[in-house]
Amino acid sequence: MSNETIYDGLTQLGGDSKLPDRPEDAVLEKVPNPQEGTGYLVRFTAPEFTSLCPITGQPDFAHLMIDYVPEKWLVESKSLKLFLGSFRNHGAFHEDCTVSIGKRLVELLEPRWLRIGGYWYPRGGIPIDVFYQTGEQPRDVWIPDQGVPPYRGRG
Repeated sequence: MSNETIYDGLTQLGGDSKLPDRPEDAVLEKVPNPQEGTGYLVRFTAPEFTSLCPITGQPDFAHLMIDYVPEKWLVESKSLKLFLGSFRNHGAFHEDCTVSIGKRLVELLEPRWLRIGGYWYPRGGIPIDVFYQTGEQPRDVWIPDQGVPPYRGRG
């Protein structure tokens, strides 16, 4: 099968793409996993994730870490970047943003395992960290710590 056939359904890779106005409008795309049957971890780090407080409209910032063990599919990274960027003008609480991103990826990819850590910067003096995963970590795949230290402030 040629690369052109494999990637025929992709609408964003290799062309101009507008940042979606809302996460609901974002098109997440997937590509076949060329290493299907091999246990390995894929990690995406988004250290400058932004959304809006749904009450005040003030910006909220997070360091997101997305880890998954793929089966048949990989998320196409440009579509993921545009999806995450669509939260910039989206009003939602930290918990909703973090868990919604994880669930949307699970729905698209049907991975063997996925976790997301949302390490939110404090606003109003309280940092909020949100974690979601689909089940027990696979024992046969090296899964490193996410390496994001808890917020210490002046501690």
